[in-house]
Amino acid sequence: MPASYDAAAIAALADREVSWQDKALPPAFWGRTVAEVLADKPRLSQLPTPLLTLSAPGLRHNVDTLARWCSNHGVELAPHGKTTMAPALWAMQLEAGSWAITLANGFQLGVARAYGVSRVLIANAIVSPLQLRWISDELAADPTFEVLVWADSVRTVQIMEAARSAYVGPAARPLDVLVEVGGLDGRTGARDADTAVAVGQAIADASTLRLAGVAGYEGAIGHGVDEADLETVRSYLRELAGIHTQLKGLYDADVVPVVSAGGSQYFDDVARVLAPLGEDGARVVLRSGAYITHDDGMYRRLSPLGETPRTDGDRLVSAMHGWVRITSQPEPGLAIFDAGRRDLPFDQDLPEPQLIRPRADGEPVLKADGMTVTKLNDQHGFLRFDGDPVVIGDELRVGLSHPCTAFDKWGLIPVVDDPDAADPVVVDLIRTFF
Repeated sequence: MPASYDAAAIAALADREVSWQDKALPPAFWGRTVAEVLADKPRLSQLPTPLLTLSAPGLRHNVDTLARWCSNHGVELAPHGKTTMAPALWAMQLEAGSWAITLANGFQLGVARAYGVSRVLIANAIVSPLQLRWISDELAADPTFEVLVWADSVRTVQIMEAARSAYVGPAARPLDVLVEVGGLDGRTGARDADTAVAVGQAIADASTLRLAGVAGYEGAIGHGVDEADLETVRSYLRELAGIHTQLKGLYDADVVPVVSAGGSQYFDDVARVLAPLGEDGARVVLRSGAYITHDDGMYRRLSPLGETPRTDGDRLVSAMHGWVRITSQPEPGLAIFDAGRRDLPFDQDLPEPQLIRPRADGEPVLKADGMTVTKLNDQHGFLRFDGDPVVIGDELRVGLSHPCTAFDKWGLIPVVDDPDAADPVVVDLIRTFF
């Protein structure tokens, strides 16, 4: 059953006034509510640059595509909400059937609780006694709330048990914990089966915790999509499945154990290796997050539903774009634009020039051929080109790479009806919480 959310709290986001704190919007809109701004159907030409926008049809396509793919391949989806930190987008994913929302820490859980998300998977260990006590209070206050956390060492389990047993009574709802399985040179996670089983035993023995399954992140193990890389990922996933099998005798009778892996790069192999566990009573859960916008860089290259598909199903489309304006042409073949690292992601790939918006009414949208972004400073970008295809004042659309480092730079993000149009209409404004 999909997790629920507070629809009234999501709807109330439209009643928030926009202000000088929202760099996506011009002064003419300040002091008006989101609903009032949208009622006038503003166009892209009314917004300043630099700018990040989302594509309404692209978001819809991607959410529906992965929901359908998961259903067809026998797995559940708990999309990683830290990608967007946008409750309105989480609601869209939950409406499409997502089993839960995945988050990374206590702060993000607080955002989820503020918007009524009823089931959260925290893909991390929680060892802060303050956060553990707060989670205990949330579990006690709301019997419909479910949260699952991770542990990769007996020491982690001991810390959780000590903090909770000193705070809650014996009748308190247990905290569900997944054993995190890692791999050599990976990130967190138990590095061998013996350690993982010991962690599972410690959870099962604790008075305030409940063993709820196993989890891991194959994206920390794999580094590419050639056959050797894919086999490394599959080997890790087989180890994860094997540890779940070893732990089966420790699960309470009323527990449907969760077996979870899967970012946005290898979800096809996760389903291929882990989905058969569902036939033996496990709930197999993917945690892909970046798929909601996909991109024009890292995930276009590496996603199983990217430019070179590795699985069946519709291809994902890029649903996020940057918009920049040329502010200087200090030397031949070089133009400087008004967006930098504070505005656009740069950790995986630099922005990709795609389109030049019309310079006057009635003129066509032009392709930004022969142009390359070579560098970003904090507030400036460097565009190299041959000939003289741009002039000061031109506005370009750029493709972006890595959604996780795009959303965090914008507190309010316009959603447009058609990013390919000469002057797209703004149909929504998405609030983020970072």
